[in-house]
Amino acid sequence: MLFNSSVFVMGFLPAFLVGFALAGWRFGARAALGFLLLASLFFYAWWKPVFLPLLVGSIVGNYAIVQIMRTARRRKAWLVSGLAANLGLLGWFKYAGLFAATGAAVLGVRLPDLGIILPLGISFFTFQQVMFLVDSYRGEAPSCGFLDYACFVGFFAHLIAGPIVRPREIIPQFARHDGRVRQADLVAGIEIFLLGLAKKLVLADSLAKFADPGFRAAGAGHQLSLVEAWVALLAYGAQIYFDFSGYSDMAIGLARMVGIGFPLNFRSPYQARDISDFWRRWNITLSVFLRDYLYIPLGGNRRGEARRNANLMITMLLGGLWHGAAWSFMLWGGLHGVYLVVHHQWRRTGWRLSGAVVQAITLFAVLIAWVPFRAGTMRACWIMLRGLAGLGGVLLPAMIVRAMPVLRLVARPVAVLPWLGAARTMSVVQGSALLVLAWGIILLAPDIHSLRVRGRNAALVAGFAFTVQALFFAPFARPFIYFQF
Repeated sequence: MLFNSSVFVMGFLPAFLVGFALAGWRFGARAALGFLLLASLFFYAWWKPVFLPLLVGSIVGNYAIVQIMRTARRRKAWLVSGLAANLGLLGWFKYAGLFAATGAAVLGVRLPDLGIILPLGISFFTFQQVMFLVDSYRGEAPSCGFLDYACFVGFFAHLIAGPIVRPREIIPQFARHDGRVRQADLVAGIEIFLLGLAKKLVLADSLAKFADPGFRAAGAGHQLSLVEAWVALLAYGAQIYFDFSGYSDMAIGLARMVGIGFPLNFRSPYQARDISDFWRRWNITLSVFLRDYLYIPLGGNRRGEARRNANLMITMLLGGLWHGAAWSFMLWGGLHGVYLVVHHQWRRTGWRLSGAVVQAITLFAVLIAWVPFRAGTMRACWIMLRGLAGLGGVLLPAMIVRAMPVLRLVARPVAVLPWLGAARTMSVVQGSALLVLAWGIILLAPDIHSLRVRGRNAALVAGFAFTVQALFFAPFARPFIYFQF
């Protein structure tokens, strides 16, 4: 069930809010949280009920391990067992196919069909429970009852694609919740949710019409011209920005409706001053998780420059592989690892560039790294990079060349570029205007979370979001990009 689907917005969400409020009003806070948990399990089972026992078993098993670990003498053994179980489960479902295919290719044998289906949200609820295990071992996790813990892991607002919330940030909120739905929280949550919905439906899904054809053509082995490759990449860079920003807003808004505060997960990352600043702004909770539970335990920057660089590379490579079971994701993570190493080495020289230059270099590097992230295969990645470098030639729509004849010196006019033909509903002018609008918002406007939420704007936002939805959207809900991870 997608946050941007009509069945969620018009069906599940109103029913959940009414049921939560009635349970709290009639039977108290524990009943309200019990209803929240049952609604979350229903939400998870909507996709494939067969995986519901996996989620429930994971929650029950991890809670039991923590309770044993709190009083056991061999606490570290229980921690290692819990981590092995969680990561082993994640590894089987997410990476068994990749490693089997790689091994079969190396050995030159035919790969049997393993028949593995990736359970929805397993990467996210696994990381939630890894945090709880480690924090409990360190004595940093709050003691809690099973209901509070189950809500911490299973709350539908972050179950599928984050944010990855720390136990000490969220569990106390469930523990002290009084079961009431307050008007101020409800209105503010609805406003944030609808703003995120507008980002997803109006901008991200429209931009996908220009990103998908180019990357699809590269995946099919077709060479792309300079313009086609850059249009596809700029469209995808803006698409994933608004897709993930919209999802983050919607998750925060859903939690806010019932009085739960989620941490900020997205803060204008394309306005970052350098690559380290980018990772302090993009998927903030994942960045914090990788830093606190991988980079620092590996030694961080405490053991010299060479070890720090190695730790950065390991962290980013594993962070890339976490996003998907493909070597292209590891390449994406490796590129960001190289970026971070180069950035730290540059800072050691003492040389400085102007802020605008550094910001432009950072944005360019981030965009180039999106190529393997989106391309899917190394072959498609190479075709896209060739196109971006102009090695596939230069093509421009004939109407643009007619308006600026000097372009004939560098470009060959064509009637309609393939990516425009695939968009269908938009002309050259409309498509160009959409890209300019999107990137203008990205580079100049503050993110919604730097604005003060005013409840009186909710009706205006609601009217805007649903009017645009009714007029322009495709007859199906496009999944969020991060749902696949």
